[in-house]
Amino acid sequence: MTNPLLHPSSLPYQLPPFAEIKVEHYRPAFDEALARHDAELTAITENTAAPTWENTVEALERSGQDLDRVMSVFGNLSGTDVTDEMEEIAADIYPRLSAHYDAMYQDEKLYQRIKDATPPAGDEEGARLHEHLLRTFARQGADLDAAGKARLSDINQRLSALSEEFGRNLMASTRERAVEFTEEELEGLPPERIASAKADAKALGREGYVIPLELPTVQSEQSRLAREGARKKLYAASASRGSENNIPGLIEAVQLRAERAELLGYASHADYVIAEETAGSADAARDMLADLAPAAAANAAGEHKLLAEEATLNEQDFHAADWPYWESKVRARDFSLDEEELRQYFPLDKVLTQGVFAAAERLYGITVAPREDLEGYAEGVRVWEVLDKGVEHGENDEHEDNVEHGDKGIGLLLTDYFGRPTKRGGAWMSQFVGQSGLLERKPVIVNVLGITKPADGSQPLLSLDEVHTLFHEFGHALHGLLSDVHYPTFAGTNVPRDWVEFPSQINENWALDKQLVKQYARHVDTGEPIPDELLDAVTAASEFGQGFATSEYLAASIIDLAWHSLSAKDAATLEATPEAVDAFEEEALRAVGLDNPHIAPRYRSTYFNHIFAGGYSAGYYSYLWAEALDADGFEWFKEQSDLRAAGQKFRDLILSRGASRDFGAAYRDFRGRDKDVAPLLKRRGLSGV
Repeated sequence: MTNPLLHPSSLPYQLPPFAEIKVEHYRPAFDEALARHDAELTAITENTAAPTWENTVEALERSGQDLDRVMSVFGNLSGTDVTDEMEEIAADIYPRLSAHYDAMYQDEKLYQRIKDATPPAGDEEGARLHEHLLRTFARQGADLDAAGKARLSDINQRLSALSEEFGRNLMASTRERAVEFTEEELEGLPPERIASAKADAKALGREGYVIPLELPTVQSEQSRLAREGARKKLYAASASRGSENNIPGLIEAVQLRAERAELLGYASHADYVIAEETAGSADAARDMLADLAPAAAANAAGEHKLLAEEATLNEQDFHAADWPYWESKVRARDFSLDEEELRQYFPLDKVLTQGVFAAAERLYGITVAPREDLEGYAEGVRVWEVLDKGVEHGENDEHEDNVEHGDKGIGLLLTDYFGRPTKRGGAWMSQFVGQSGLLERKPVIVNVLGITKPADGSQPLLSLDEVHTLFHEFGHALHGLLSDVHYPTFAGTNVPRDWVEFPSQINENWALDKQLVKQYARHVDTGEPIPDELLDAVTAASEFGQGFATSEYLAASIIDLAWHSLSAKDAATLEATPEAVDAFEEEALRAVGLDNPHIAPRYRSTYFNHIFAGGYSAGYYSYLWAEALDADGFEWFKEQSDLRAAGQKFRDLILSRGASRDFGAAYRDFRGRDKDVAPLLKRRGLSGV
């Protein structure tokens, strides 16, 4: 039987043939792809010709395409369809992949050939790649002695296993803790949401009504559940996730990361990670968080007073689980902002096609057209073709007959927006195919969300947060789709964590742009555009709640850096008990004044998927670092009279360049100067403090 993962797809843009791919294909595909990559690497190191750019660096960039293909399909589908069988494969394969790449980076012959190879004169991207490879090989242990290399490989393989285990445990804990309610307890939810809760219960094989848990501590339905007991039950389930089995693994991961950093010459894992970020040093990240914490805490204390007073007026107590509910009530009272009314103007399809996609056309000259002839990987996954408007076709341009003349295909976008019992929580962008001029590849990108699907098949009505998330993830998608680099190492979102969020957060700003929002925000029943007074209420209320939002985010970032700033000696003293983990978190938050008992960190350690099962260890601060770029950068957009020209500049200097040039220089070329943090402070309600 031919394995569909072991050769390039014949579908447009090499879209994986999902209908042909079976679970039994993965293990043999990994085995063969690893062997093929080994053979390609051996061919480079055993080449008797003198090292050249073409026979060494370009050969390395061309190698591993079969392995990339298998990894991209498995990696994406193991997150969107988490089954026992997929988890077993992941537990087996990820440590093997870690060992494979350790062997590559620790290969002395390969390292020496890269040192001896030089890029062609005038190839600026090549010169940057050469520097990047030498630095990466050194950071992956190429300069260690044999014993050091062996220990590093052992650490990396164990960390890979721990990461997969943490995510698997969290997924199981999240499923198990999905909260059962009676219909009476769901008071405050609209009928269609209650019907979805009944459908979710059925899908999970339970009785009554079930609300599945979302990734952060605070659950979105806490803002609508009218009964105090229901809010408390949902919040408690969320905050307890992972506590039963993730503590030993996260402590071991912290210890191993600290040991690895020291082995490689760094004081801590945070120092190791952030040396490659645009922040430049762990001290810079820590200083930013510590500087903002007092003002955020003060704002949150003021908000707490208002909310607690409102609860008292309504003869109810006020606890951490109640914050979102009373915040929504105070918003309605003080800003005439009815969040349920607001949802009626945000049906998913209109937000997507006439909002998200229309903004991209307006700014970047692209269109997004459905490809009904192409299949996604699950029910409800849609495939879209992204087109550059008004570009003349070349003989090799990929486009279909249904594309208007003059439009050039850029790539494909898959949208997977609805939650499923087997889908992990959160929202993200990933890729099935990465862009590269060297490999003559165009991108295939996926956006994933976890929106509750109405049981009656009607259009989901989005909250304002969900609207922003839709724009945010498409900002990441644009970073991948509009990539225009030569070497695959630098393509799209292969950039530092505190830079990768810059384009996505810039894109969020267009969600409530006055001209655009009138086009897409139309009442689901009447079709009337959103009224000015409702938009004005959103604007007026935008700073309210920033104390809470900033505090919960900063708290999670502080916890992340606290774990990862430990020396190997200090990490070795950690105890793997719930009491010790709680005490560690509390001390880290107390040190910066964020120990408000009514505001939990956005993620606590036992369910902090970003840092213990994702790629954000010592990097969760990056969202705020990137927001400083976003807030300042969007001020520039607001000053421009020609938004199409402005968008093209952002596309040319930021979106298309990936990691192919220095990020500080790219921002200065775009903005005309270094970033200014004042717009961020104003947006967060922290200016003047």
